[in-house]
Amino acid sequence: MNQLLFSSLLLTIFSCKNDTINNYDLAITNANVVHLETGKIEVQDIYISDGKIQAVEAASSSNFKGDSTIDASGKYVLPGFWDNHIHLRGGDSLIVNNKNFLKLFIANGITTVRDAGGDLTHAVMEWKHQIAEENLIGPTIFTAGPKIDGPGATWAGSLEVETEEDIAEALDSLESLNVDFVKIYDSRISPENYLKTIEETKKRGFTVSGHMPFTVTLEETIDAGMDGIEHLYYIMKGCASNEIGVTDKLNKGEMGFWGAMPALMGAYSDSTAQTTFTNLKENDVFVVPTLHIGKTLSYLDEVDHSKDLYLKYMGKGIIQTYQGRIRSSLNSSEEARENRKQLDAFFGALAKSLNDAGVQLLAGSDSGAFNSYTYPGISLHKELQVMVENGISPLDALRTSTANGAKFLNQTDDYGRISKGKISDLVILDANPLKNIENTQKIYTVIKGTQVFSKRQLQELLNNSVID
Repeated sequence: MNQLLFSSLLLTIFSCKNDTINNYDLAITNANVVHLETGKIEVQDIYISDGKIQAVEAASSSNFKGDSTIDASGKYVLPGFWDNHIHLRGGDSLIVNNKNFLKLFIANGITTVRDAGGDLTHAVMEWKHQIAEENLIGPTIFTAGPKIDGPGATWAGSLEVETEEDIAEALDSLESLNVDFVKIYDSRISPENYLKTIEETKKRGFTVSGHMPFTVTLEETIDAGMDGIEHLYYIMKGCASNEIGVTDKLNKGEMGFWGAMPALMGAYSDSTAQTTFTNLKENDVFVVPTLHIGKTLSYLDEVDHSKDLYLKYMGKGIIQTYQGRIRSSLNSSEEARENRKQLDAFFGALAKSLNDAGVQLLAGSDSGAFNSYTYPGISLHKELQVMVENGISPLDALRTSTANGAKFLNQTDDYGRISKGKISDLVILDANPLKNIENTQKIYTVIKGTQVFSKRQLQELLNNSVID
């Protein structure tokens, strides 16, 4: 073949290659893509088909044909937010109210939730299936189903364990329900059964999270195999120099949970805390601070919530469940109220210290029935804001609501970053959340798999969520 013919052939091949048209269901063009794993923002195009990201490329770097296109010039794209601690619960009379919450999550850019135990398991499993089939608008749900606790458990629907046989039966039940993780509560469970339940849960291959009875130490809980600690009471206990003494008093009935708080907070030891942080980090234990609900409940005696915008989405049944915590707060002594506020400030600083030490945090709102004025959807944004108020960077705060959630539930193949092969759960913002965390609320578009919700459609979701 002569040189001229060869050159002409090469030109034809490369010309054909450059003229190739790639077909996609959706193209998001000229976007400021926020890569949370690095903290870098790159102007890129995102191509989506069949509910998955097919390519992420430099803006306008390839020819494409999309069934639809979103010009995201000047916008910021992140993975869809995760609320890593919610509750779908309250009994059959509140099923409709709980189902209504699902739209509130999507309207707030929350494409995945972790349901940390309740009494509506069969309804939740049905919603989970319908959402996966895109027959119901709502976030992907990872659920614990009913909690495990001891005899006379506080929460309705709990699986009560008193013997090793009970533990086996409870785990059999959860396996048959096909739950995504196991949640252990601390209201009635004995220290022995608590640790045994963690051990047996891990043997079955489940991720396990929960509260911790003050009748055990944090070190014992970690050693048993706990994957996630819900709330900071238990972390505080593990950071106190008097933890063993307080644990002994709890076991002897000489001290109660709330009575232990001032003693533990006052005995916080930096050296003990650093040892605890290292133990949490080395054992890959995640911590869910739930700072926003702590702040909300700590100031129920001072803040008037009667004009809260989100009350209109709750309904009378949910609002009625708020009354128990409200009465408890208003009936508390001045000393108890002040202690609660000091504890709230302490927890903010503790969350910052955990993050600084490299302990993996999960953003969770604890929203749902019984948790007064902690509203599904909007409260996740408030949680991120409280994190930042306490010194956690916006980048680290955002990681607690995206990549960390996926990692905790072993879902990193599908979620947590914007890259080829991931499920196309995305949120497009009007402004940069790395500069101001409040910009997470400036939502332009939410993409949930193959579903695309414009700003107008998101507002319609909210309008349709009002309960008379």
